[in-house]
Amino acid sequence: MTKPSFIPGLELSGHFYFEAVRPLLDEVVPGTVHSAARLGSGSEVLGFDTARSADHEWGPRLQLFLHPQDVTRHGATITELLSERLPKTFRGYPTHFAAAGEASIGVMETTDGPVHHRVEVTDLGTWFTTRLGFDPRKDVTLTDWLATPTQLLAEVTGGAVFHDGLGELAPARAALDWYPHDLWLHLLACQWQRISQEEAFVGRCGEVGDELGSAVVAGRLVRDVMRLCLLMDRRYPPYSKWLGSAFARLPRASALTPVLTAALAATDWHIREQHLARAYETIAVMHNQLGLTEPVDPTTRPYHSRPFQVLHAERFTEVLMARITDPAIVSLSAIGTADQFIDSTDVLSHPELTRAATHVTVSQGTT
Repeated sequence: MTKPSFIPGLELSGHFYFEAVRPLLDEVVPGTVHSAARLGSGSEVLGFDTARSADHEWGPRLQLFLHPQDVTRHGATITELLSERLPKTFRGYPTHFAAAGEASIGVMETTDGPVHHRVEVTDLGTWFTTRLGFDPRKDVTLTDWLATPTQLLAEVTGGAVFHDGLGELAPARAALDWYPHDLWLHLLACQWQRISQEEAFVGRCGEVGDELGSAVVAGRLVRDVMRLCLLMDRRYPPYSKWLGSAFARLPRASALTPVLTAALAATDWHIREQHLARAYETIAVMHNQLGLTEPVDPTTRPYHSRPFQVLHAERFTEVLMARITDPAIVSLSAIGTADQFIDSTDVLSHPELTRAATHVTVSQGTT
């Protein structure tokens, strides 16, 4: 089979819905109220897919949302219908996904038999609760926000909605569009806190001859700076694979990227520290331009009596925390959302685990 020209996954899925899925749906269960979208995991949902993405879990795929009672009545019929009658290929791509590897990852393959498709037939409550651990059509609680990694929020608010006959998908996504204001201030403060906790270590490691350790700390700080910039711009930071790609889309990325790259490339801690200091001063100015607090001096300075140049980022934590008025948020520990204090993919991928961990931190209620 000739390899088709690459088409962005969201565009492919949109055509697939309107040209292949919707006509079959209207024929077999006419009048069934539904919504259709491409949300959830997958590079195409965030707009980062390339031809390389087609090697697994990418292709003509989407979610088909029905009322819960219609899932019960028609879900299996629709799934079977699509399996029997969907075209074997669409825009040059197979619609059949074969399981590959121990993790049963779906890979597009041609088939002469029924199509094992990637049209997920479900209801909104089930899908959201499985994906996030809660249903945003109801009240989104403080714990819901804190327990949900930003990657998952990006996956649910990104992607594309092709049809919203239920009238509930768009409002649910809008409810998760961004954090409540006081919570945003809190999460910015927590991100500054992370920087403050390690900014002096680049020099301290280097001073004892540990250039490798200094570089590792610098890498952590660069990641924290990038995530902070995304939070400042009201964008959910994606997980590590796409963090740099998302950061590159920010207005200040063109100025910050060379500095952060130089910090990572440096082989001497003095040079590494100089580049990081420039980055700190840049993001400090960005903070002041947001107007969320009174201006904070953006210049770096020595780390107490030690000869390490730092921003003392905790100063930004303090002024942000002082602007929070919501008592429930004021009482929170300065550790933030699940992915600000958890770095395990196995935990962040399971809402029940992030919710359990968040419950413990919220119940402590100490700052």
